[in-house]
Amino acid sequence: QVQLVESGGGLVQPGGSLRLSCVASGSIFNINSMGWFRQAPGKERELIAEITSGGSTNYADSVKGRFTISRDIAKNTVYLQMNSLKLEDTAVYYCYAHLPNGWGQGTQVTVSS
Repeated sequence: QVQLVESGGGLVQPGGSLRLSCVASGSIFNINSMGWFRQAPGKERELIAEITSGGSTNYADSVKGRFTISRDIAKNTVYLQMNSLKLEDTAVYYCYAHLPNGWGQGTQVTVSS
């Protein structure tokens, strides 16, 4: 397993931006894929962005064009740049790793005026 620690959440106004970071306990070079889920109150956990070991990215339709996932292998870190934030983006955001597996503790993102 791999340990993951997220940071970067907070309170932002609609239209604003935040960048989430996910630092892994070891090298992310050989991790099959990493990404971000989010869970809003009363809703199921939703996969919103992923990046594969080859660098390919995929996004949920709800965030496509607004969010960007990237990674810095030297820093063992995956990022989620979130722009043009909407009220409905309010959720707890979780970083995950697949093969080896791991989950972060979650970071709260609140979009409110």
